[in-house]
Amino acid sequence: MFDIFDDAPKQALKILAIIGVVFTIAVTQEFGDQVKRAFVADTKTENTEEQPLVTNVEKTYHKVVRVVDGDTLKVSMDGNEETVRLIGINTPETVDPRRPVECFGKEASSRMKEMAQGKLVYVETDVSQGMRDTYGRLLAYVYLEDGQMLNRKMIAEGYAYEYTYLAPYTYQAEFRQLQNLARVSKYGLWSDTTCSGIK
Repeated sequence: MFDIFDDAPKQALKILAIIGVVFTIAVTQEFGDQVKRAFVADTKTENTEEQPLVTNVEKTYHKVVRVVDGDTLKVSMDGNEETVRLIGINTPETVDPRRPVECFGKEASSRMKEMAQGKLVYVETDVSQGMRDTYGRLLAYVYLEDGQMLNRKMIAEGYAYEYTYLAPYTYQAEFRQLQNLARVSKYGLWSDTTCSGIK
């Protein structure tokens, strides 16, 4: 009987030791899971950042050799003359021989010439749109040396309509907001004295 009571403190210590080991294992496992979850989240973020929607790694500048119309440019790139179609905008037609010149088309072409003819620009592609359209034209956002985007300016000033072809593009929401502002403000082709927004 005395032996049992004498062993009680030892047994209690053993039980406490076992509980401590179990608790340590549980805490360590939970901490490990948290670290793993954090690592996976960071990895996903890094992978997303490695694949931006818009791409122009070095902002290489090229000269605009000719303005075709309000949404299409001829740009000298790497010794070749590249036809560049601006993403997200559509200006009234002026050069299609199958169609009449549309309202505010000449004004849109003139505005693009004023901003871009002979200027240095850099182009930014968008993976959501692919590199080229069905006519082989390079699809891009086009920036002047001061950082202003031509696509954005044409819509904001009322020289172009927002245009989505098949899939949404990176700046779609912004361009639509700019178009709404231009329409409400009656800029350019939205004016009652020009086209009233009628294509």
